[in-house]
Amino acid sequence: MAKESMKARERKREVLVARYADKRAALKMAGDWESLQKLPANSSKVRLHNRCQLTGRPRGYIRQFGISRVTFREMALAGKIPGVTKASW
Repeated sequence: MAKESMKARERKREVLVARYADKRAALKMAGDWESLQKLPANSSKVRLHNRCQLTGRPRGYIRQFGISRVTFREMALAGKIPGVTKASW
């Protein structure tokens, strides 16, 4: 489980990216690199990192479900994810 501070930092970045998205796009189209550089660094979309919504784990993220592979396996075996069954042949 990730530290709460790491999860909070990531949420803060998501808010900043959403807030400055239009302004960043306009400055990029205009080619105003100096003004673009004055914006907060965390408002850049590149700074975002996918994290598990439940545990905050940064690695092994499954985009389709928004959770890590470990959490996915636990939930799938417990039958909490509809349509997902353990493979057997």
